[in-house]
Amino acid sequence: MVLEFEKPIADLELKLQEMIQLANEKNIDLSSDIQSLEEKLQVLKKETFQNLTRWQRVQLSRHADRPYALDYIYEMTNDFIELHGDRTVKDDKAMIGGLGDIDGRSVMFIGQQKGRNTKLRQERNFGMANPEGYRKALRLMKMAEKFNKPIITLIDTPGAYPGIEAEERGQGEAIAKNLREMFKLKVPVICIIIGEGASGGALGIAIGDKVMMLENSWYSVISPENCSTILWRSWDHKEQAAEALKLTGPDMKDNGLVDAIIEEPLGGAHRNMSDMAGRIKGKIKEALIELDKMKVDKRIEKRIEKFCAMGIVQE
Repeated sequence: MVLEFEKPIADLELKLQEMIQLANEKNIDLSSDIQSLEEKLQVLKKETFQNLTRWQRVQLSRHADRPYALDYIYEMTNDFIELHGDRTVKDDKAMIGGLGDIDGRSVMFIGQQKGRNTKLRQERNFGMANPEGYRKALRLMKMAEKFNKPIITLIDTPGAYPGIEAEERGQGEAIAKNLREMFKLKVPVICIIIGEGASGGALGIAIGDKVMMLENSWYSVISPENCSTILWRSWDHKEQAAEALKLTGPDMKDNGLVDAIIEEPLGGAHRNMSDMAGRIKGKIKEALIELDKMKVDKRIEKRIEKFCAMGIVQE
């Protein structure tokens, strides 16, 4: 999959491959030309990805090859054990969770999961959790608290599922209860937006001591398309809406809504998933070292203060 703004890069990569193939097949020395083209390609990549618009970052966050929560979890751990069900309705496959080991330390992972193909997307409900998904997440958080395990949440959802059956089973109540209970958790909580972070669907597992975003992720009360639909009755203004929403990592950090931005490999996380997982793992370990030094009451107090300060303008 090649996004519109990536086409010049893809064309240059194709030329480079053709030149390398020609040199190998004809046994011609084209090393200087190949090196020159590689340098040109590197410059073009840097110029392109250092100057992305907000809408282009939204597109990257949805890239078909972008790693999902389970991809990162399996890359960061060797012994992940997935846990299922909310003990009330069913197992929501849009919300995953379980215990994993990060360099000898057991942690509870919770995250939204999308699918790679049509069948899996339907099975995972496109990463949109039902109330039972949020109740499963809360059950696992309480389990982590009971056994004194840090909680790591990986957020990637276009929103909570808005269907009638979800509302009948208490979608709003389930998310609201998660918000309330996450403020009071006695263990360290680290939240990372790895792709899309839309509305209450994202916030339902995003109350933490440290909230971070990947460089090409977004976090907002609404998606650019839905914002455009509400304001202009059409999706045609989604780029304008993305700019107005200020939903990228730097925007969120400037407004004090996230604590850190995790840089991605050049071209996006999908270009080098192992490298990206290593960067996330490093940030998690750094955050845990800092949070472990704090007393439980102080950590909870600071967590509450951080979120209560959001939206307050000081002149």
